[in-house]
Amino acid sequence: MKLITVRIPTPLRPFADGLDAVQAEGETVRDILYGLRDSHVGLGQRILTPEGELRRFVNVYVGNANIASLGGLDAAVNDGDVVSIIPAVAGGMGQASSRRLENLRASIREIDPAEAARLQADGAALIDVREQDEIAAGSPKGALHMGRGFLELRIEDAVPDLDQPVLTLCGGGTRSLFAAEDLQRLGYRNVYSVTGGFNRWKNDGLPFEIPRTLSPAARERYSRHLLMPEVGEQGQLKLMDAKVLLIGAGGLGSPVALYLAAAGVGTIGLVDHDVVDRSNLQRQVIHAEDRVGTPKVESARAGIHALNPEVTVQVHETYLSSDNVDELFAGYDIVIDGADNFPTRYLINDACVKHGIPNVHGAVFRFEGQVTVFWPGREQGPGPCYRCLYPEPPPPELAPSCAEAGVLGVLPGIIGLLQAIEAVKLILGVGEPLVGRLLYYDALSAGFTELRMDRDPDCAYCGDGKAFPGYVDYQGFCAAS
Repeated sequence: MKLITVRIPTPLRPFADGLDAVQAEGETVRDILYGLRDSHVGLGQRILTPEGELRRFVNVYVGNANIASLGGLDAAVNDGDVVSIIPAVAGGMGQASSRRLENLRASIREIDPAEAARLQADGAALIDVREQDEIAAGSPKGALHMGRGFLELRIEDAVPDLDQPVLTLCGGGTRSLFAAEDLQRLGYRNVYSVTGGFNRWKNDGLPFEIPRTLSPAARERYSRHLLMPEVGEQGQLKLMDAKVLLIGAGGLGSPVALYLAAAGVGTIGLVDHDVVDRSNLQRQVIHAEDRVGTPKVESARAGIHALNPEVTVQVHETYLSSDNVDELFAGYDIVIDGADNFPTRYLINDACVKHGIPNVHGAVFRFEGQVTVFWPGREQGPGPCYRCLYPEPPPPELAPSCAEAGVLGVLPGIIGLLQAIEAVKLILGVGEPLVGRLLYYDALSAGFTELRMDRDPDCAYCGDGKAFPGYVDYQGFCAAS
């Protein structure tokens, strides 16, 4: 590979971290420019078409020769060559644009970065209106990131109070004026533009950070999430940092695993001791015919990675027991109960109570299902645990397994999706989780019923002032009921 220098002209430097030249490697000009597109997305978008061809208002030179005379993008380069990118320029800002900026400066108050930092400390909202590739080089601490293309759509969710001071900031102080004008049109009454933009903010020694951002591939994959103010980039990063443990890779665990993986949950743990049976395929949609006979956790891992290879899948091919539950639950944020037997359900509950982990519970029987969130440790209003709702399990004749009573294949999909939604809400911290509420679904009548559940203050496991009594013989406990 040849090492060359690429000269970046002034109009394109904001999209190359402000650099006037960068080092690149390749055998041809195409290699060099494609490498620039990968390392500086905004720069690549402005010199190359989506098809990878040179835009018609850009010329590229190797030394003093235009690549048009050297074979185009396939022109060869040698060690030490200098490649120059030369876009068309108009010689400066036109008179109309200059007058427009003069008018904006007459109607919008400009403040220096130091005053902006003081106002931000006093509660003003600082809005960085630069694009993602610019923000990747740094942004003031605590700034809200809203590119100009989505500012008007998102600002009201981020700053609902029209009287709250709002500060707009760009790279050099020009685009922020236009952004401030847009906010004034929306009714914001205290809008300021930060003169000199982020370049002056940084040069003045004010605090900034290199924000964690999504990769281009992740931005493409989760683009519909990024459009939602309840999710956005920060919410997507929360999902990618989350760790969710699924107990059971069967009827309920299948849709939960697939949709959490699709949503971008970063780590999914799977606990199941069973192997894939052909009778599972009627409802356990994460498995496939060619994986019959393989461990369910390995089959589920294959299904998850086929959908989203970026998800970390931690498999535990084992029975959940009192001996291993503490170790298995360690490090997870949420537990999804997709078990098919009462001993496991009581054990899940007790371990979640002990560790303060929310337990997203789901259960199915023929045409009926139920979903809730057991979370006695919730700070914003604790709810009941499974033992508050069911102090003891029913007798066997009232609780046959799916293998004995059957289950509509589609039903676990519905209940599992509801469990996945509850998990996503918990991760994002949005909405109202099903804490203290049981959602009951009857497929035959296509009806949902919400039932209130109260916490038992005398519950042996989550009651007020109760010490954790320890794990029990869950097989014996359920058999004795």
